[in-house]
Amino acid sequence: MFKIKFSTVHAPRWMVLTIDVIIVCVSILISYLLRFNFSFAETLATNLSYAFAFILPTRLVSFLISKTYTGIIRYTSTNDVIRIVSTIMAGSAAIMTLSFLAHQFGLTAGRLPLTIIVSESIITMSIMTVSRFVVKTLYLEHNINNHSAKQNVLIYGANEFALTTKRTLDRDAGTNYKVVAFIDNNNALTGKSIDGVNIYDYNDLEMVIEKYNVENLIIAGKISSKTRKQSIIDLCLNKNIKVLSTPTVNEWTNGELSFKQIRNIKIEDLLERDPIKLDEIKIRKDIVNKIVMVTGAAGSIGSEIVRQLTKFNPQKIIIFDQAESPLYDLELELREKLNFYNFEIVIGDITDEVRLTKTFETFHPVIVYHAAAYKHVPMMENNPSQAISNNVFGTKLLADFAVKYRVSKFVMVSTDKAVNPTNVMGASKRICEIYTQSLNTLFPTKFITTRFGNVLGSNGSVIPRFKAQIESGGPITVTHPEITRFFMTIPEACQLVLQAGTLGNGGEIFIFDMGKSVKIIDLAKKMIKLSGLTLGKDIQIQFTGLRPGEKLYEEVLNDKEKTLPTTHSQIMVAKVRKYNFAQVSAQISELIELVKTQDNFKIVAKMKQIVPEFKSENSIYEELDNQTTINTNIAEINNEKSTEEDLSQQNLKQPMVSVIGSKNTMSIGKKFTLIR
Repeated sequence: MFKIKFSTVHAPRWMVLTIDVIIVCVSILISYLLRFNFSFAETLATNLSYAFAFILPTRLVSFLISKTYTGIIRYTSTNDVIRIVSTIMAGSAAIMTLSFLAHQFGLTAGRLPLTIIVSESIITMSIMTVSRFVVKTLYLEHNINNHSAKQNVLIYGANEFALTTKRTLDRDAGTNYKVVAFIDNNNALTGKSIDGVNIYDYNDLEMVIEKYNVENLIIAGKISSKTRKQSIIDLCLNKNIKVLSTPTVNEWTNGELSFKQIRNIKIEDLLERDPIKLDEIKIRKDIVNKIVMVTGAAGSIGSEIVRQLTKFNPQKIIIFDQAESPLYDLELELREKLNFYNFEIVIGDITDEVRLTKTFETFHPVIVYHAAAYKHVPMMENNPSQAISNNVFGTKLLADFAVKYRVSKFVMVSTDKAVNPTNVMGASKRICEIYTQSLNTLFPTKFITTRFGNVLGSNGSVIPRFKAQIESGGPITVTHPEITRFFMTIPEACQLVLQAGTLGNGGEIFIFDMGKSVKIIDLAKKMIKLSGLTLGKDIQIQFTGLRPGEKLYEEVLNDKEKTLPTTHSQIMVAKVRKYNFAQVSAQISELIELVKTQDNFKIVAKMKQIVPEFKSENSIYEELDNQTTINTNIAEINNEKSTEEDLSQQNLKQPMVSVIGSKNTMSIGKKFTLIR
């Protein structure tokens, strides 16, 4: 019963205050005993009541003012000690002042001896501090002994941050963790200890895990080397050790780290790369005091571009999108979290000419970041008319307005799926690239394109989908065991978009360094391990087959394209062919007109004419890619000649009957019907 109360009930404030007053009384008595060499007779002969009359009330008042008795003893910290020390020192100064004034006005025969005041303050301070830490230690020992199922924890790091992490675990009664070792790559710390726990070298990680039967590893702070961080996490995952991390100092609650803030490591942490070094001076020069417009500003990329722009003091940001609720959320974030107010929310569609006219006439943006687009491959494969209507027509309309209203710079966000496109979405973005490039040759507006791959955590991306599937118990669905993708975090992608905007002179397609491609199945397996689950036991992986238009491997450059370096190590510029504006404009206008027919095959056929490298994969539109070959084969059959007319006629008819009855030629017939 005592143990339960000890671990759940806090001592009332009046009790703590009473104990502190008793400590003061004991300190006064000890001070006098020290003053008279522990001679009780001499001590009692002195005017103890005189000392009690000055010291005790003063200490009591100082305790009440500073509230030293309000802290929970079991959680005594450095701040509590500082408060006790400052309170005692201030009280001692008050005691000396009162004793002096009382003597000056003849209220007392003499003053309190300075040695008594100093020794009492030191003894009171020491007993109050030590007693609190003794109670805290007893509580922690009691808590440890009553949790026999403690999990052993290894902390990576051997600094103040690591010590704070350990003490956070120690003081939280609800945790089941026991720190057994620290590990660090600083050789000077190896063999030493922190708070009674040994520090080991990074190279001994595997040995430490085995020695202490480690079940959890907490990364305290940041690891400078991303490679080292990934190797640590990979080792732990292979040994079924749970990996957690601490937030940065500015994310602590009220300046203190709490156990609830120590979170599981995320898959984004495994895929992150070394920080991008931006030329912020150049970006600021481009953005400061300018009116900037961002389309698709409620989306993953668009909203992050807006956040990044706020750092460079634009005159105003025009936040343009049709998604009402996400726009509202972004507005609240800008005002309440980022304290940024120089923006205007415009709800509108990039295909709405009237709305765009009003927006450009009202605000006259100098720079446009165009991130609005339909981007889901399977959805656009089934709805080509909308891919053209939104992606192509919307971009054309926006680019034309940029020219009309003399926008200085137009930066378009494209995709690696525009390279050798195998789907409608990628082809639609390639057409957008072609159109904006062709405009650049005739008008002063600088049209710049940026290409990059998948971004981590973006709306509809694979990682949020996998997370949702894991939370629901699985299975995780992967389209193909060999499928790979390039990944980049949303912030770094948007940082590179801003940087590329400063590098461009117009007409360039900037390619971002996407790092190494990642196998999606490996990503799924790591996410399962990070969730503390076992593949095949707790959750399954199912292969569903490639979706319409989906590639096994993404590309960054067209085969015929070359890249040149830029002043930024992570940005390259593609050397691409030039396009004639009149021809491009005419073809795109024809394509947009085809949207009215809602004939998917006619629309896609026109797209393939504009983008010859567009070859459909896993799609019904593969039929269109074979059209040239089919026409050639039929022409050859019709041109065959025989020396005998009857035999010739028979030979011309018979194969057609035979072939039409076959599966292949039935498909040919279907192709002709669909594209007419």
